[in-house]
Amino acid sequence: MSNSQTVVLHDAANASLGSFEPKPTAVTEGLQEATLEIWEGGKTSTGLWASEVGTFTAERIGYSEICYFIEGSVTVEVEGEEPVKYGAGDVMVMPSGWKGIWHVHSPVRKHFTVIED
Repeated sequence: MSNSQTVVLHDAANASLGSFEPKPTAVTEGLQEATLEIWEGGKTSTGLWASEVGTFTAERIGYSEICYFIEGSVTVEVEGEEPVKYGAGDVMVMPSGWKGIWHVHSPVRKHFTVIED
């Protein structure tokens, strides 16, 4: 796909993300995730991501991520901060260097944009 072409994805809430795979940083045994890359250009990429219910660790090293929650419910814990609950319609920004723990309460789907440092 050329990064100079307009890309359209209709109905992101129902788009197929392909097969679910084991989450490498899962705390909950058997936790799986799926990702669909929509566009990549230079230091920026965007796509859809989904996770089953469970807990996993995450960190953003060398890149920042902006995400918009399409469906589901999560609580995110970051050391030194109060836990924050996110759900459909919420936006979250994880700057480069961010580390946290995600607790997925109901299957979650988000749109993400990654910006490399």
